[in-house]
This record gives sequence, C-alpha cells and structure tokens, in this order.
Amino acid sequence: MKLNEELNEIMKERFSKDTVIALATINQGIPHVRNVNAYYEDGAFYCITHACSHKMKHIEEEPMVAIAGEWFTAHGKGINLGYYGNRENQEIADKLKIVFREWIDNGHNDFEDKNTIILLIQLTDGVLLSHGTAYDIEF
Repeated sequence: MKLNEELNEIMKERFSKDTVIALATINQGIPHVRNVNAYYEDGAFYCITHACSHKMKHIEEEPMVAIAGEWFTAHGKGINLGYYGNRENQEIADKLKIVFREWIDNGHNDFEDKNTIILLIQLTDGVLLSHGTAYDIEF
C-alpha cells in the first residue's frame, strides 16, 4: 500500500524527532549495521555524518540501505546531500539543529569541516507495525 495520511501520521509521531535507528549498509557483500541519530520527514530520514565515514564509503559503492526503528523496518537509498552548511541544505539543516539540539553542539561535529554532511535516506518500501497490524508500505 502507498504511504497514506494515516500511516504518515504514525511515522511522524514516532520518528519526527531525534530518533535512533539501525542503518545497514553493504560492503563487498558483507552487511554492516550501526545506530545513527535520525529525523523523519516526508518519506525520508536525515542524519548528520562525516563524508569519510565507513557508512558513506559503503553508500558511495552501494546506495541501497536498510533501516530498523521502533516497530518499523525499511529499505531505501542513501544520498549524500553534501556539506551541512550549503545554502541548498539550509532548510533541513535548520530543522536538524532543533531536532538534535541536545547534542549537536557537544563538540562531536565540526560544522566548519566541509566533510560534515547530511545523509538522506530516501525510503522505497517498509513494514510498519501499529496496534497489532503490519502495513507493507511503498514510499
């Protein structure tokens, strides 16, 4: 089923805040999974990361990824949106500053470093569980 208003509301309720999700990438046929802080909006998750990280190297080679969150699993495509400070990223970067406010300025991120990027995980399909019902979703 296509993502509809009801299912999108469930997704927003669960994930339109600082949310830890598991992100799986593939490298030379081997899966790699790590937890990332993410924010959901309009069929996609957004993360702040470093362009030279293993996850981004994996995504450059094979952009298909899988994620898992609270009663939700999905596939998607990882897309490097580029430097966090780029003008074209300002709208989502401003949202991420608010969503990740508890930790964004703790020294872990260097926003002067052009390798500090925004990772877009554009969802393609997933399974959402809600109140005992499993919904197969196409995004």
